[in-house]
Amino acid sequence: MIGFGTLFNIATILVGTLLGTLLGSRLSEKTNRTVTDSLGLITIVLGALNLVSLNDAAYVKAVTGPGTFFIVIFAILFGSIAGSMLQIEKRLESFGGWLQGRFQSKGNADASRQRFITGFVDASLIFAIGPMAILGSMSDGLGQGANTLVIKSILDGFASIAFAASLGWGVGASAITVGIWQGLLTAVAFFGGAGIPTEMVSAITATGGVLMLGIGLRLLKIREVAVADMLPALVLAPLFTWLVSSFF
Repeated sequence: MIGFGTLFNIATILVGTLLGTLLGSRLSEKTNRTVTDSLGLITIVLGALNLVSLNDAAYVKAVTGPGTFFIVIFAILFGSIAGSMLQIEKRLESFGGWLQGRFQSKGNADASRQRFITGFVDASLIFAIGPMAILGSMSDGLGQGANTLVIKSILDGFASIAFAASLGWGVGASAITVGIWQGLLTAVAFFGGAGIPTEMVSAITATGGVLMLGIGLRLLKIREVAVADMLPALVLAPLFTWLVSSFF
């Protein structure tokens, strides 16, 4: 069934959040902080692994060796400018605050609101950024099966447990972001009927790796990098790759 992968992903995030919230209430603040630090380190490692795509043979052939890195640089720079002008981070946080107001009590408003928003924004970025979300959704939409998204869903489920133990119910709200993003990609693949060239996937993966490094810095409380404002880079990276490979 087309779209099953995304629906399954939503379910695993919600179930993982429920289990993590129940577990988190039994853990001390220090333990919760340690769990978040661990996830931050893991996210940085995953981001670094994604950067290996800079050396992908098809990507190098399409834009030459140095060109792979320059495309990521320009995608991040111009993407950040566009995202800042669109205020994506602010809008995402506002949406998270609205959800918190709808589904949680008003008690301890400031602390509860910030914790919910942090869980929602950080989890949304982690679960939506990455090659598995893009490739899995495209494969599902093309009728090639939802295997990639099923694997991603299981990983997201376990990650949701760890995140929710520290950040609470906001992590579960990220299922909305995942549903919209992956659902959109699945629909594009279904109606478009074509896959993404390998070199463009590599550009997206490498650019996503940089964004994941930013998420890791957020989780470690080193710097509140406005990763959401950089999301347009994921669109610009394959576009720049196509332009360079076609005209240069």
